[in-house]
Amino acid sequence: MPTVQSPILKLSQTSSQQGALVTASGTWQVHALAHDNAIKAVEAQLKPLLGDKNVSWDLSQIASMDHIGAQYFWNAWGKARPAQLTLAPGQEEFFKRIEETGPLEMPASRANRLTPVMKLGMAILLFFEHLKGFIALVGQVTQDTARFIRHPLRGPWREISANIYHAGFQALGITALVGFLIGVVLSYLSAQQLRAFGGDIYLVNLLGMSVIRELGPLLAAILVAGRSGSSITAQLGVMRVTEELDAMLVMGISHGFRLIMPKVLALAISMPLLVIWTDTAALIGGMVAAKTELNLSAGYFIQKLPDAVPLANYMIGLGKGVVFGILIALISCHFGLRIKANTESLGRGTTTAVVTAITVVILADAVFAIVFNGVGYR
Repeated sequence: MPTVQSPILKLSQTSSQQGALVTASGTWQVHALAHDNAIKAVEAQLKPLLGDKNVSWDLSQIASMDHIGAQYFWNAWGKARPAQLTLAPGQEEFFKRIEETGPLEMPASRANRLTPVMKLGMAILLFFEHLKGFIALVGQVTQDTARFIRHPLRGPWREISANIYHAGFQALGITALVGFLIGVVLSYLSAQQLRAFGGDIYLVNLLGMSVIRELGPLLAAILVAGRSGSSITAQLGVMRVTEELDAMLVMGISHGFRLIMPKVLALAISMPLLVIWTDTAALIGGMVAAKTELNLSAGYFIQKLPDAVPLANYMIGLGKGVVFGILIALISCHFGLRIKANTESLGRGTTTAVVTAITVVILADAVFAIVFNGVGYR
């Protein structure tokens, strides 16, 4: 392998009137500049000479040079030829091309002409565009559900079963863990306050009402929105990127009947069951904390729970599960179908779907709280 000759700069003083003389030799090519960090030594030598008009340059002794080496000299000269310059044959072509190229001019950035009012208007228009698409999706799912009811034997039973497995069964572990921990925390904190007022026996009422009516359905919905909702959006988005959705239309297969409706029905079925599962885990966690903190036995807890929580609260929680599951599936499918055929849109659409689904679930829970304000209390 041939030895790489390093670039060399030699500075000598000719006279007080003529100034310094810089003589360059060696190899001034990119591989030589990169070898053994020679570029750092060259930059250190050229830095004091930047823009000095009294320096004479002699490049005739350079063995070989390319555009990279010529650009280093050009930058040291302040983007202009020095008055005293000696070149070897063939070097003139490098500096001639650099001169013809001229200074690099970046295009001026366009000023943002959108005023805050215009941005607000665009956001409102985008909201109504999403609302229109969501309403159309609801109508399509309604028609597909009616078609499924009329001809159940031709329905997508395998798709429904698979979605129930993925969205329901595979979510049992995380929902049970979170529900149990929330029950422990809620029971422990409530016991601290109830003990101060001598109301230990009311822990069952407080924990039962809060978990069965509010926390159970809300926790299950948030977990499903983050887990299954993102999965649905990503699945549809990948099918858009790989053009599987277009292939289904070419084959005459309806997106709504084979992709969207099974997911909506699966979450409508799975969510109430997950609510029951989450409620149970949270109540078990509450019983464990109550036994530890207030010495309330599990038997007493189970005996007092039916009297403390009317059946209407249980039905409200199941109803919330059904509505939350439908909303999560519809929102996830809505954003999944709007993803464009690129990975950036896929990531942004999945994130937007999860955030929107959780926000809508919380808003729907607030609506339930207002509508059923007088239901479930003695």
